[in-house]
Amino acid sequence: MNWTHVAVAGAVIVATIVLAKFVDWRIGHHHLEPGAATRYRVLRRSIVTGIVFIGVFSALLVIPQVRAVAGAILASSAVIGIVFGFAAQRTLGNFVAGLLIAFAQPIRLGDRIEVQGVRGEVEEIGFTYTWVRAQDNSRYLIPNELIVSETVHNSTIRSEESRAEVTVRVPATADIEAVLATLGSDGNESYLASVGRSAIVKVRRWIPRGESIEQAESDLRLASYLRLRELGIVGGNAD
Repeated sequence: MNWTHVAVAGAVIVATIVLAKFVDWRIGHHHLEPGAATRYRVLRRSIVTGIVFIGVFSALLVIPQVRAVAGAILASSAVIGIVFGFAAQRTLGNFVAGLLIAFAQPIRLGDRIEVQGVRGEVEEIGFTYTWVRAQDNSRYLIPNELIVSETVHNSTIRSEESRAEVTVRVPATADIEAVLATLGSDGNESYLASVGRSAIVKVRRWIPRGESIEQAESDLRLASYLRLRELGIVGGNAD
């Protein structure tokens, strides 16, 4: 084995790693809006992986012994591709789905989503999986293929605000107009949902992106209870 070829191959691999790190740093150095950040995050990893793969493969081809083996492998690449395709069908499907998410953007970094009962904030979009952070700070790993094939509830995709809403039950004999006016103060919205044995009132508030919906709903329940108590409606409660 010619050690000159080995040295050249090693230099090419080192240069490739340095280039990949530099590209990764340059792309990841910018502070972008969620849509652009989502695209860049996936493209950044794809570009870095491609640079490393091409660089290492090119370096190995410098060594004659490896070049001969590589030629034989490339000659049978069609068969290998078919076998690999069947073996990694789900993985490739998730990878392609990740690229679709990056460009079509049904979800973005920081969006609040719900898919198949999983609810939380999009924290990371990887090659094959998307990380969703729940309210209790636990993480869900959702295959990208599932996101592009199932119905996803995204509460922040079209707006920078999310809606916090609670249900308030008051006696049907109460002054409903006064209840609506009181609960709808301080920037809240209130409306009568139904009337039966008790009156059902919905109270909602729009909160900025990034704030906790659960905390906002808790604040609405407490504020609604205090307002009802001021009106003398002791039997009122908020869900």
